[in-house]
Amino acid sequence: MITIIEATTKKQLKEYVKFTFKLYKDNPYWVPPLISDELASFDKNANPVFQSAEAYFYLAYKNNEIVGRIAAIINWDEVKQLGKHKVRFGWFDVIDDIEVTKALLEKVKELGLKNNMDHMEGPMGFSNLDKVGLLTEGYDQLSTAIGWYNFPYYVDHFEKLGYQVEKKYIESEFPFSEIPIESINKAAGLIKTRYNLKAVNFKSTKEIVPYVDKMFELFNDTYAKLQSFVAVNKSQVEYFKKKYIPFVNPEYIKFVEDNEGQIIAFAIVMPNYAEAQQKIKGKLFPFGFLKMLDAKKNNKDAVFYLIGIAPEYQRKGVTAIIFDEFYSVFDRKGIKKCIQTPELEENLDIQNLWKNFNPKITKRRCTYRKEL
Repeated sequence: MITIIEATTKKQLKEYVKFTFKLYKDNPYWVPPLISDELASFDKNANPVFQSAEAYFYLAYKNNEIVGRIAAIINWDEVKQLGKHKVRFGWFDVIDDIEVTKALLEKVKELGLKNNMDHMEGPMGFSNLDKVGLLTEGYDQLSTAIGWYNFPYYVDHFEKLGYQVEKKYIESEFPFSEIPIESINKAAGLIKTRYNLKAVNFKSTKEIVPYVDKMFELFNDTYAKLQSFVAVNKSQVEYFKKKYIPFVNPEYIKFVEDNEGQIIAFAIVMPNYAEAQQKIKGKLFPFGFLKMLDAKKNNKDAVFYLIGIAPEYQRKGVTAIIFDEFYSVFDRKGIKKCIQTPELEENLDIQNLWKNFNPKITKRRCTYRKEL
């Protein structure tokens, strides 16, 4: 018999987070989340996404053991601004028992019907800045710290239950040695002169903070044309400042300004924390933060997290300026590999940014949809 309960207490939510530690124990490709970070994300009094979204966290039990989990989510900004009557589901993990999967998804369906939604889709988080997609290829590849991992049988469960692929994503990587620096350097100089642009670099986190609000405004403008994009609001920006900026090397954030000092492009690269997080097993204290700090300073992988270019400057070679600036930092730090996080397969503008680097697709993932 399968029993589903809503996780509401601190103890239950911690069990919700730690279920994956048991499920993926000894799996060499799964990257444990930071337990404290996950719990903070689920705190409805701390995470501003809950000002415009609601979420319910469910645990599945069988023989008095946790055998699965899921989050049922409605992002009301998405419903009202985009007119998409969708109930999301995320943080989905389960043993290889399709009846458990079915029971968990039924809770998502109930929330959707209760609020007059017309379809459900997932896995995805609360907003566009959360993790997204079920892994469909690349099970033998190390996950990134900002991507979900799952077993192949998840796909079988969804297909057998009648879910259809909704969105497709790809993840790629390329060796640092593949960056054609001579041609990039030449192009960067020409683009700077032609459009009167300049690069902005940082040496400390304190220098970055004044730019963050403008960066997210540009982020919203860059992705507005995508049918699934919901703009990031001001309170969410403040939250992400505290959550992510401390984990980014100041040298790994680049901006491009026009002659009036307006930001027209940005890129954020993260050190690859995957191996460090595997070692610390979700715990920053007492010594986990030291391994994270070491990864921040010394990791040889560069993970491209966010990149944005003002619509009027897209396809004008502005990325040459960004990569020209990154090259000197990567070269000095001995970077070996550049990794791209999930990108919508339909977002050809983003994929064109990488075409000269001969990227290799390492993972594919998708979201699944079902009508209610």
